[in-house]
Amino acid sequence: MSVDHYYLLGRSGLRVSRLALGTMTFGNGGIRGIAGSWGADAPAAREIFSRYIAAGGNFIDTANSYAGGLSEELVGTFVAEAGVRDAVVIATKFSNSLSSGNPNAGGNGRKAMMQAVDASLKRLKTDYIDLYLLHTWDRMTPAEEVMRTFDDLVRAGKIRYAGFSDVPGWYAARAQTWAEAHALTQPICLQLPYSLVERSIEHEFMPLSEAIGLGITAWSPLAMGLLSGKYRSGALEQGRLSQDDSGSGLGLFTERNTRILAALERIAGEIGRSMAQVALNWCVNRPGVAAAIVGASRLSQLEDNLAALDFTIPSELRSELDGVTAIDAPYPYSLFADDYQAGILNTGTSVGDKPPSYRRDILLPKVTDYAFGQPKDKERA
Repeated sequence: MSVDHYYLLGRSGLRVSRLALGTMTFGNGGIRGIAGSWGADAPAAREIFSRYIAAGGNFIDTANSYAGGLSEELVGTFVAEAGVRDAVVIATKFSNSLSSGNPNAGGNGRKAMMQAVDASLKRLKTDYIDLYLLHTWDRMTPAEEVMRTFDDLVRAGKIRYAGFSDVPGWYAARAQTWAEAHALTQPICLQLPYSLVERSIEHEFMPLSEAIGLGITAWSPLAMGLLSGKYRSGALEQGRLSQDDSGSGLGLFTERNTRILAALERIAGEIGRSMAQVALNWCVNRPGVAAAIVGASRLSQLEDNLAALDFTIPSELRSELDGVTAIDAPYPYSLFADDYQAGILNTGTSVGDKPPSYRRDILLPKVTDYAFGQPKDKERA
């Protein structure tokens, strides 16, 4: 694979690169109210954007709240300067408020969505958004209201596709099923955190994505930089990834993550690749993952990340990474293990849900037909 090898996103006809360019770092980055000033200023961001486009990348991820709206403004400027609007897929998000004291400036409600999409269109200097995502579940707005508004925005020509980021699995399933039942625009994407150190989406969201056709775009595939190669297992330094006595920081310097870093460092050395490249390669080739979102504050970081698709991790080393990063199945998923079910449901028999050859195509998609895990079918494609 390479960044100019495109896959369909979810159950749709939208073609995207397997590495998306994350722009939370554009404009010195951060999310309003959460992160401070860090990342890439406008000249550095332009250089990163131009290199990604030159490499054949077409998937740009931003949000209305990144750098207080400046990320969208820069993306819009760069796209217009390059004259590539029809060639790129712009994904942006709503939910986070940019107007303190206004209760309808944030959240998932129809009023907030309508205001946010118009503001994003203005900042992006475009008349349509390719992929519009609910950024964060507000725990209040009915899924029916969100899906009806998504459909209205598609019909109005303001967005082309819809999706979700950071929602519960049951909410995504409810929203998709309700939209399907009422012949409304259905979501095609789930944007969720996923990496060697964060695999909690595997029990609920990956089977969900396979079942209803949602392509997973993985955010923070390098675990906030922990897997970037900057940190080594024997010399974990203090900083934003650690957690001090007051409880501040991300708390990523754990014993488990130290073991993962040690394995990643050794495996990367064995195959002659950077730690970041191995971590990204592992992530983007997991079941259901359509794309990994890579951010960069320097051009050298992007160059290293773009090479993550140029090789195959040997099966024995991939199995080692799987093993050292495995997490225990929480209830009720512990009840669905093969050995447990064989003993209480299928005693004395061998039962499978699909023939082995078909199952392999679902779990390990290697073709350009679908990026959410649907089997190869050239006739349908």
